Amino acid sequence: MRYLTAGESHGKQLTTIVEGVPSQMPLLSKNINESLVRRQKGYGRGKRMQIEKDLVDIAGGVRHGYTLGSPIAMVVKNDDFKHWEDIMGEDPIEPEKDIRRKVTRPRPGHADLNGALKYGHRDMRNILERSSARETAARVAAGAVAKTLLHHLGVEIVGYVKEIAGINAKQTNHSMEEKKTISEESPVRCLDEEAGKKMMQAIDQAKKDGDSIGGVCEVYVEGMPAGIGSYVHYDRKLDGKIAGAVQSINAFKGVEFGIGFEAARRNGSEVHDEIAWDEANGYYRKSNRLGGFEGGMTTGMPIIVKGVMKPIPTLYKPLQSVDIDSKEVFNASIERSDACAVPAAAVVMEHVVAFEVANALLEQFPHDQFPKLQQAIHTYREEIRCF
Repeated sequence: MRYLTAGESHGKQLTTIVEGVPSQMPLLSKNINESLVRRQKGYGRGKRMQIEKDLVDIAGGVRHGYTLGSPIAMVVKNDDFKHWEDIMGEDPIEPEKDIRRKVTRPRPGHADLNGALKYGHRDMRNILERSSARETAARVAAGAVAKTLLHHLGVEIVGYVKEIAGINAKQTNHSMEEKKTISEESPVRCLDEEAGKKMMQAIDQAKKDGDSIGGVCEVYVEGMPAGIGSYVHYDRKLDGKIAGAVQSINAFKGVEFGIGFEAARRNGSEVHDEIAWDEANGYYRKSNRLGGFEGGMTTGMPIIVKGVMKPIPTLYKPLQSVDIDSKEVFNASIERSDACAVPAAAVVMEHVVAFEVANALLEQFPHDQFPKLQQAIHTYREEIRCF
């Protein structure tokens, strides 16, 4: 299974094509729309989310509520395009004689300058329009297809916020359903109500100061059987694939599983998870400090992965930059921005992890028909339980 996305932040639409989904899997527009709506929520979001009402148009690959086995094409319209039509161009294919709002001042922390150097663009709008986090709406659409597949295979996933601006949520023992409910009800997607209130205060202060703040998101996956992934090659390790997917999200700068970097400060006896067995469940671990992975493969314990998001670099008290035309020093240009996008990023992270997990199952149990995939995974679960 793979996907591609296309589209610019202020262009007409975002397009997602997902290939490799088995036929006969139930899939409705509401499965995608629920995820798109969740991505738009979150305390600290900017005005762009008040303009957009992200809804998917499934343009191919689904008929009468079931996948066909052919590529799934999905379109999300950009409502804000009507305000940018004269800047983006009424017809983007035709040459534009009068380029309006040309961007020649690269913003620190963005792809502007590096992208301009790579692709040779003197107008850096050609870079920032595609490198914008608006593209994550298209990735969430792809992840929503994967989440639907996982749900029908007995695998559930949820993303939430662990930390914002150094304010840490305390550890909880909530069930999967409780995690989903609490994170949806929290404006900052935090499972710790008191920490959530402090996070909102920190976001308010950052907005007042014209600054931005970052944090840590966590994704929790339950129901994955043991042995998914592989140890035989570096590019087949599932935790490595998940880490790469999380790191590819805009503004993410670090990934860890389980206790993560804390493992460097502990003895081995305090890091590794002892193995146990019982007749009802088969093999399991007495703890889950490694976050559900050993040797690049799932252990059968919940997958727990964290992602570190830096503060958004677009600031209302902008940093200095250099104009690529005049080479003069200027304050970096400002596009609409969020004071904190960590709650929304938790949803994005949830969906990119979902895609990698679903893809790993399809790689290990390849089937063109979804009912046969379900049966193959059910048989495997029984085999490893009795191993």
